[in-house]
Amino acid sequence: MRSFLALLWLLLAPASAQANTVESVLPNAELRGAATFRFVGFPLYKARLFTQSGAPLDWNKDFGLELQYMRNLTEFDLVESTMREFARLGSSVPVRGQLETCFDDVRKGDRYTAVSQGQNKIAFWLNGKRTCTLSHPQIKSRFMGIFLGENTRSKSFTGKLKGE
Repeated sequence: MRSFLALLWLLLAPASAQANTVESVLPNAELRGAATFRFVGFPLYKARLFTQSGAPLDWNKDFGLELQYMRNLTEFDLVESTMREFARLGSSVPVRGQLETCFDDVRKGDRYTAVSQGQNKIAFWLNGKRTCTLSHPQIKSRFMGIFLGENTRSKSFTGKLKGE
């Protein structure tokens, strides 16, 4: 019985830690919107936006973004796709080295959470464990803009994520 309870705790503890990452670091965080991002029709990740009190997205306030992956991806995939999006959006940002520290391989079900800390920092967690803080001028609008900006890859995805 004791081993069953220990196994049950191990299975349930990470889920609760993942679910509460944003809420534990962002005061009054509430879910604002959610969407699934698809690439060539295949679901890549589910995203959830958390804002203070679930209010509409305000770029002047801190907010959190959680991505739950629906596919296995390597650190290289995550870094390269982020750098390509920066270039596509016209804001080449010299943060490759920081991203390589922040990102790790993900498996189906893994969750990356990013929470802004002002305009120039974003803290990252993988499955509830802090991985790094990405620092660069205006990194909040540049990185989060990939998912929430005016020129995202999917207006429908972004609208649902923003709860519009």
